Amino acid sequence: MTNQGNNKDIRIGFYICHCGTNIASTVDVQKVVEFASKLPKVVVSRDYKYMCSDPGQELIQKDIKELGLNRIVVAACSPFLHEKTFRNASSQAGLNQFYFQMVNTREQNSWVHLDPYASTEKAIDLVRAAIYRVVYHKPLEQKRVPIHPDVLVVGGGIAGIHAALTLANAGKKVYLVEREPSIGGHMAMFDKTFPTLDCAACILTPKMTAVKNHPNITLWTYSEVIGVDGYVGNFKVKVRRKPRYINEDLCIGCLDCIEACVYKEGRFYDEFNLGLSKRKPVYIPFPQAVPLLVVIDPETCIQFKSGKCKQTCVEVCEPNAIDFTQKERIEEIEVGTIIIATGFQTFDPKKIPYYGYGTYPNVYTALEVERLINASGPTQGQIVLRDGTRPKSIAIIHCVGSRDKNTNQWCSRVCCLYSIKLAHLLKERTEAEIYNFYIDIRTPGKMMDEFFIRMKEEGIKFIRGRVADIYPDTSNGCCGKLVVKAEDTLVGEIIKVPVDMVVLSIGLEPRADAQEIRRMFNITCSTEGFYIERHPKLAPVNTFTDGIFLAGCCQGPKDIPDTVAQAGAAAAEALTLIDTGYIEIEPNTAFVLEDDCSGCKSCIPLCPYTAISFLEDKKKAFINEVLCKGCGTCVAACPSGSIVQNLFEDEEIFSEIVGVLNYTYHEEEV
Repeated sequence: MTNQGNNKDIRIGFYICHCGTNIASTVDVQKVVEFASKLPKVVVSRDYKYMCSDPGQELIQKDIKELGLNRIVVAACSPFLHEKTFRNASSQAGLNQFYFQMVNTREQNSWVHLDPYASTEKAIDLVRAAIYRVVYHKPLEQKRVPIHPDVLVVGGGIAGIHAALTLANAGKKVYLVEREPSIGGHMAMFDKTFPTLDCAACILTPKMTAVKNHPNITLWTYSEVIGVDGYVGNFKVKVRRKPRYINEDLCIGCLDCIEACVYKEGRFYDEFNLGLSKRKPVYIPFPQAVPLLVVIDPETCIQFKSGKCKQTCVEVCEPNAIDFTQKERIEEIEVGTIIIATGFQTFDPKKIPYYGYGTYPNVYTALEVERLINASGPTQGQIVLRDGTRPKSIAIIHCVGSRDKNTNQWCSRVCCLYSIKLAHLLKERTEAEIYNFYIDIRTPGKMMDEFFIRMKEEGIKFIRGRVADIYPDTSNGCCGKLVVKAEDTLVGEIIKVPVDMVVLSIGLEPRADAQEIRRMFNITCSTEGFYIERHPKLAPVNTFTDGIFLAGCCQGPKDIPDTVAQAGAAAAEALTLIDTGYIEIEPNTAFVLEDDCSGCKSCIPLCPYTAISFLEDKKKAFINEVLCKGCGTCVAACPSGSIVQNLFEDEEIFSEIVGVLNYTYHEEEV
């Protein structure tokens, strides 16, 4: 095998892909092939319509074996897509895969240029640079990092539940951490799911119970992840477990303490019912809660506020499970992979004041209506307004906080369909006239459009137009009604519709603490605040931090089937790592030349991956190659030049620059 010091034995093979017409329609492929054939050390120069295909790869492998090639350059599409493909092809022919260099002549050339001449000249420059640089490549080797078999799932909504069960059923140990007192997430708040109108609880509750009873799942509710250290295969995680003031091992879920509480009626904001009902200081979130354990709220409990409570709850608790002395505790665990399924929050409609939410009592959010419709909700499923009356006319306003440059520009994907579902359920319960005010009806997915057509056939009215204002109806002495003012764009008229109830179809947003969580797990967010996947098509559940995966609406708005599918995919990715037992890390990492390092520590705070530490005994910087992602920040910043990066050493970079600048080497210089 040739090496850097034996350049006279270097034999380069060059290949350019037509990519159908993606490249060949703009770049003169034959001209590039002819040019490359005349460059020093190039033994063969070829083109092929689809280099990434099996015949294209076999062509490279055949030339390596028959022509003795020891360097390969391929000009094709993005290295992100196919660098691994051609590295593997080289390796299968017996060549070290890092003797390969790729040129991006599609995304960086043909797709962004219209002038064939200029595009071809640019391709020639890029090819020349790659051929000059590949001479100095070294035979690197990928290293393996062992994977701890346990998994952490953060978030106990339907995404976290499904991911945890998938892994646990495969025999893996799973820690499921949920910040609320019960798992279930937003889905636990729904009455029915579209388009089949299945009971949400009937679908969800068995899976919640399965999580609680599964021997491979450790369920920590009312808990939060507060720290993450380490790297893929070896994460060290700290979890804060907040006190319930109930001994979880003793509590049997009889709920006698709730009945015995000195507050005979609920007086405090019920979080699960969104304030539509009240709860006591000792409570469970909802009847199907898992685990079925009460929580004592220290902010409202008399015992915590004054110490003068009669403690009737303690007296009736036969298992003696109540413990007012409990403190929060920190659990430390080691896991190999992490799945983030932290979900979403709903848009606050108070940001759009002309809709009247918080001002007019009969303006509700869609999630509040979900609780009103639910049999376990504050009205046991009866649609009763705050004044005790039943609505005879209802307006549902779509895209509240979505598809609007003044709030959020993205489509929240589920709003049209859950609005149609609520229209059906409200009409079924009240026989009211239902008006849907929409911009566009978006119903992608299996059975979704059929669901929409069915609702129209039921007599639900659809008005195409954005609502401009909502205000009280004072005409003819009318009391309690609201006027919805909008433009009906299909007839070109301003209309005013008096209704008893307004439902705001609020959109989905990233959680308020998304940035805090992003920093903790060292992943990235989009400008909107949703977590970014490694690749939108080829790696939709992976993040740029190896071993950490995404599931559900924390990655972007989606419905329940898509959420469950993504959770299964995230579990499969984690399972693949665990069962493989190791991960191979790219060798394009940086390393420190200890003899040259002055120990100035200037590189340490600059590393975005916290891969650099300081060795106190040697007074030198040290780079953990598992954490290093090869960004090169430390290499550029080191004042002594003592940090070097594989695949980006000086000779490689300088020769590439020379190639781009159109300097022609003489044979003896190479």
